[in-house]
Amino acid sequence: MNYLIGVDVGTTATKAVLYDEHANALRRFSAGYALYRDARGMAEQDPFALLAAVEQVIHDAAAEIDFAHEQLLAVAFSSANQSVMMFDCHFKPLTRIITWADTRAEEVAKRLKHSPAGSQIYAQTGTPIHPMSPLTKIMWLNQTQSDKVAQAAYFVGIKSFLFHQFFGVFKTDISMASCTGMMNIQTGNWDDQALSLTNLRVEQLPAIVSGTTQERGLTPEAQAQMGIPVDTPFVYGAFDGALSNLGVGAIKQDTVAITIGTSAGVRVVTDHPVIDLQQRLFCYALDNDHWVIGGPINNGGFVYQWAVHHLVDANAVQHEGTDPYTLANHVIAGVPAGAHGLLFHPFLGGERAPLWNADARGSFFGLSPLHTRDDMLRAVMEGISMNIATVFEAVSDLVGKPNRVTATGGFARSVVWRQMLADVLDCPVNIPKSFESGCLGAVTMAMKSLGMIDHLDAVNYLMGGIDAYQPEPGAVAVYHRYLPVFKQVEKLLTPAYLAIAHLQKQSE
Repeated sequence: MNYLIGVDVGTTATKAVLYDEHANALRRFSAGYALYRDARGMAEQDPFALLAAVEQVIHDAAAEIDFAHEQLLAVAFSSANQSVMMFDCHFKPLTRIITWADTRAEEVAKRLKHSPAGSQIYAQTGTPIHPMSPLTKIMWLNQTQSDKVAQAAYFVGIKSFLFHQFFGVFKTDISMASCTGMMNIQTGNWDDQALSLTNLRVEQLPAIVSGTTQERGLTPEAQAQMGIPVDTPFVYGAFDGALSNLGVGAIKQDTVAITIGTSAGVRVVTDHPVIDLQQRLFCYALDNDHWVIGGPINNGGFVYQWAVHHLVDANAVQHEGTDPYTLANHVIAGVPAGAHGLLFHPFLGGERAPLWNADARGSFFGLSPLHTRDDMLRAVMEGISMNIATVFEAVSDLVGKPNRVTATGGFARSVVWRQMLADVLDCPVNIPKSFESGCLGAVTMAMKSLGMIDHLDAVNYLMGGIDAYQPEPGAVAVYHRYLPVFKQVEKLLTPAYLAIAHLQKQSE
């Protein structure tokens, strides 16, 4: 038998899935690492802890293969995007990995966004101006860590770091490059204006290659750690959101992919770059022929976790002999759509799309003495879903309303949430039975790279079954009345976000 390994490098863990040559998932592996945070907005990873986790999951997956009689055809990568770190001329790190979640470039991003250059850069790169963008992170580093910047020979993302460790090359795929705010989406090259803003030279950034590009010839150290043949092809792949679309077969404009995990995302694939004149959405590459239009959302499942932790009665959990999430879902199912007139804005972690406002904060609106914790739990789940709906509407405005949604992520464990999403969006929602869509997307790109398939559309024959949910007319009618109020309150509160965020920082 022949095998492929799909690797998904995430924020707090790396996952790997071992597939057979027909893309049937055989075994799953995971290894975690710390995300270092502080009150200033820092969110960093230790690059060598991440490297060790990646090597570990590949090693564990490869241990299932009898290399005397079987072959590992390729290893392919999905990765979180928008990370950056600095390396000296010997490729030694000067910083930890500054991840997508780091918001310390907030003030730099605000100034750039409101300058003439802000709209120009967005139009050229497709990346909204925000503190999570590597463009603004590097501008911030110039201001705050100029001594390290002076020593820096290279500016590196997660994927280019890993491939340098494995092969001694300095490259990144077009998908990861397109997420930096520094690649011109029309030319596929590093953008001259972005280079000027960051004071970088082209040679300080990795060469941009196709996602189906292969590297062979592992370094002795990497080969020893992973225990695989030295000439095993490693395929660059793409960023995790793009590969999540690919892994669920959502690579045409008639299907929107929604992921609700810790955070969330709404994405549709087109065959050409599309720019949102209102700057609500990103335009990133999947590969040279497919472009991903959508919005990343900070506040997904972690907001629901917060609500369950604080609102579910521990005594009730013990009395029912269940777990808090099962009880919460049961409670929510018993509350009517609209939570008796209670709205929740889920901006506990600032927000990217559609607000692009790191100061955004959460709130309940409409509380009365009649509301209960049950209503509040329902409102939280509805608020997360309504926020997703605002991004879904922006995507629909830009490329047309889709015929269906394919949704994945931890939220799918909740049947009530599955149905709620269909009702709030007023669109059929399909939930794939297969897991780890990013790993499957990466393996699909490897199969194309190896000539095993001719087109990425072949992923539709590699996927498993789905569970389908149709909108319920009664609930749809309720949400049609509530969603405009949700957006109205969001707009009214926006001017106060800066003030409350400032007060919160003073109280820390």
